[in-house]
Amino acid sequence: MKRSGDSEGEKRRKRRRLLQELGDQKIPFLGPSDQGFQQLWDSSYSGLVLRQSCSLPVELHGRVQAALLTLRSKGCLLRDLVRVRDRDVFTAVSRALLGQPGHTYRYLDTRLFAIPWHSEDAEVKGQTCCDPDLRAACKALWELNTFFCSDLSQQKEGDTLAQCVKLGEVVAKQSEEADTESKHSEDSKHSEGGDSESRQSEEGDTESKHSEEWDIESKHSDEGCSGSKQEGEWETESKHSSEEGESSQVKQSELGTSAGVKHIEGKCPTWASNTISSTESKPVALGAQEKPVVKLKHSLSGYHIEDEEEQASGQGCSQPSPQMCTGPVQFNVTLLNYMDPAAMSQLKEEPYYGMGKMAVGWHHDENLISHSPVAVYSYSCHDEKGGSNEGGSAEKAYWRIGLKVAWDIHTPGLTLPLQSGDCYYMTDDLNSTHQHCVLAGDTARFSSTHRVAECSSGTLDYIQSCCQDALSNLHTDPETGSRSLLALLPATLKHCEEIHNEVEFEWLRQYWFQGQRYARFCSWWTRPMEQLEKDWKLMETMTMLFLSTVEEEGQAEEGRREMAETLLAALTDRQQQRQTWRDR
Repeated sequence: MKRSGDSEGEKRRKRRRLLQELGDQKIPFLGPSDQGFQQLWDSSYSGLVLRQSCSLPVELHGRVQAALLTLRSKGCLLRDLVRVRDRDVFTAVSRALLGQPGHTYRYLDTRLFAIPWHSEDAEVKGQTCCDPDLRAACKALWELNTFFCSDLSQQKEGDTLAQCVKLGEVVAKQSEEADTESKHSEDSKHSEGGDSESRQSEEGDTESKHSEEWDIESKHSDEGCSGSKQEGEWETESKHSSEEGESSQVKQSELGTSAGVKHIEGKCPTWASNTISSTESKPVALGAQEKPVVKLKHSLSGYHIEDEEEQASGQGCSQPSPQMCTGPVQFNVTLLNYMDPAAMSQLKEEPYYGMGKMAVGWHHDENLISHSPVAVYSYSCHDEKGGSNEGGSAEKAYWRIGLKVAWDIHTPGLTLPLQSGDCYYMTDDLNSTHQHCVLAGDTARFSSTHRVAECSSGTLDYIQSCCQDALSNLHTDPETGSRSLLALLPATLKHCEEIHNEVEFEWLRQYWFQGQRYARFCSWWTRPMEQLEKDWKLMETMTMLFLSTVEEEGQAEEGRREMAETLLAALTDRQQQRQTWRDR
């Protein structure tokens, strides 16, 4: 279902009301060192769960991190060209999709075709679609996926996600690094004569001018986009993962005083109290007027806009009812992301809270099964060879995730620093009621984001069954080879032409446009897409046969008119979509 102009206009009006209420002030946010952090987490971000790196098997860390470096070295991580408000832009991050064989993931009018994660259960005997190193890398990420599925299912059954513990040496260590970083930052400012500060101020002014784009990412998942398609040709991440700038520094106030943090139990150090001072504006602590999410939703019901219509894809030859995630968690895809802030020319400042430089802007993850969890593995490295950040320079700022309640300027935001190997889960309805962003650190970073993608109209099996359905109306004479249509009902015509359009615009053109870039790494999709193209050509023949039938003089006038109207609607839609693709 496409969003109407009235809906978009109403959304802009509500956005302006929020911004008028906010004025020039920044919304407060809390980090682990701030008073009230745990209270805020419990009351307004309870669906967020941290799993520290030390609670995962060491062997799994080794296999997964080696797999990510293999994918990067082979050039498998590429920037996508996506559609944002009728404009083509490159993603700032480089990506690849892995998942169940034949699965796809659609976001921002772009369909990604999954490289199969070669699990033992999904092996196709006698078929070699990629080299052994890539197969091993894909299998390692499947093992991580299996771990996440099992872990979340067990925690759900045991209801242990709500456990909170106090952690210690991690933040103490980070606090010391933040102090060191502050000193280096001050020296840098003096030596540069304020150029950096001036440049950041200009960026802040730009963000202020565009502040009415509040919550723009509510319909744009994981984009981190900037630039137009003229910026460059398709290349691997080693050349083009950079796009938006300078790395951020973690706010000192985030990494200091003691705080309890939700995490799944593991043999991890605890966070020690370590109060530090900061010259930056501090996030305010929660006061007596703090409201949990449910109350805020009620009090701001005039501002909040449900995202149901935004998440409806409107694609598919049939419209299945929305699915809910029930039973054991089964992630079917993972979207891999890679970014190196050091190679970027400009990163935007987070405009509403002052959280720092953003690698990926505010968004919901889209096209997922309702209430399904998302699991994210974070791996940071120093250089192009992927060296670990452990034991590195104390000046390096940590990557962080930021969260906020969607359409809400009263609840403080939340930031959480991530060490290399840390994981976090977004559970329950957190992804639909909240938004998150990724705040850049100083090192290169991989993330593997495991999802339950809504694939009712996004699998190879699905589109192949649609093709069989449409082509069942085409008869081929075994002796002459001539073709004819079995049924001429307008409803049959409409159904076949809808499938025709779906095959062309949701599959073939998406694959020709970007999906086939991955064929040089993995040939799994090559033969299925060749067969889809053959089916599409037969559907072109069916359209010509429908047109010939409409033009026949012997047909009843009423029937011809109805068929002509149906065919005209399908052909008009096809022509418009073809023009859009030609423009791209």
